[in-house]
Amino acid sequence: MNKYLAKIIANDQEGLQMISACTSGAKVKVSDIKYLSSNKVFLLSMERIRIESESDPDDKKINSVCRFDFVDKVKSKNINQSNQELVLELIGIDYLKNKDDFEINLIFKNNAHIVLTMEAIEVRLEDQSEIL
Repeated sequence: MNKYLAKIIANDQEGLQMISACTSGAKVKVSDIKYLSSNKVFLLSMERIRIESESDPDDKKINSVCRFDFVDKVKSKNINQSNQELVLELIGIDYLKNKDDFEINLIFKNNAHIVLTMEAIEVRLEDQSEIL
């Protein structure tokens, strides 16, 4: 059995588009969204379908963590944060250059958004384990 676990690091638009493609359709529980403001780290634990491996025709579900570094500010819209069991579906990740900052927009189904204000693009997608 191939235990290939992906690790994708993005620090530009191209890398971010790749992570966006890999995480499209991922399920994220509200309780698995964390912002560690003192470390400027934003973490998103997700269950996603592995699409990037050509050699593996089975769409395997995989637990991954998407980590954003250098995050100065986080804003969310249309997300009920008191409902920790709520599952959001990620549609994609987009970004905007805003003067000296980058605004990374995590777009979820049902018009839910999380906007991260970052001083640089530094995003990592790391697979943790396969879901059997």
